[in-house]
Amino acid sequence: MSGADLPQVRPGPLARIESMSSSPSRVLIVMPAFNEEEAIGDVVREVQSTLPDVRVVVVDDGSKDATIAAAESAGADVLRLPFNLGVGGAMRLGYRFAVENGYDTVVQIDSDGQHDPAAVPRLLAELDEADIVIGARFAGVGEYRAHGVRRLAMRMIAGVLSRTAKTPLTDTTSGFKACGPRAVALFADNYPAEYLGDTIEALVIAARAGCRIRQVPVAMRVRAGGRPSHNPFKAAIYLMRAFLALGFAYLRPAPSMTERGVAT
Repeated sequence: MSGADLPQVRPGPLARIESMSSSPSRVLIVMPAFNEEEAIGDVVREVQSTLPDVRVVVVDDGSKDATIAAAESAGADVLRLPFNLGVGGAMRLGYRFAVENGYDTVVQIDSDGQHDPAAVPRLLAELDEADIVIGARFAGVGEYRAHGVRRLAMRMIAGVLSRTAKTPLTDTTSGFKACGPRAVALFADNYPAEYLGDTIEALVIAARAGCRIRQVPVAMRVRAGGRPSHNPFKAAIYLMRAFLALGFAYLRPAPSMTERGVAT
């Protein structure tokens, strides 16, 4: 999908666009959403209340319910994908929208209410010394737990990616992260759409391209609605897919950070 093929944004009635015109760092909140009508409205309102000077864009990932209507009524702008691509496809569109519209910082927040927008300023503050900042669930804050095979896979993958990124990482599958200008430009062209590509492979791509990756501890909340994407019965499948994603990430050529004018 080229920049010219970007879907038309549907402006929400409460979008705070003009207030950002003098901001030195234009921050865009991107929320991928698939059938999240139960939670999306309240999440958008909380984000806007907590972060009143940022623009919120919901990327509807082919939802079959009232996700779009709920997001728009809450005040978000909405980009709509014609069919379900997964979080990676939705976020790639979000990064391309950011580049095309002059936003140099993107924060990914899940639309199910698990991510606390009050933690966003801490992620943004770390961008002074990093290109990507992960909100880490397993770094000493909060009570979120993963168990069994899934937790084992997370630990092993975090160990591998820590060596690639040359920094300790404990939660490389977190979807709560902030990206600065270099990472935004990189991901606009190279963000993987495959399952787990939006977390595992994206970090490999960024690290191999020279991006600096850091993490800050965050607390994870209970979903505000909808169904979780994983359950204990899918643990073995998750393990297999996680390591396949990791393997493919290292097999692919490292992208150049000179794309879109972003120098190494």
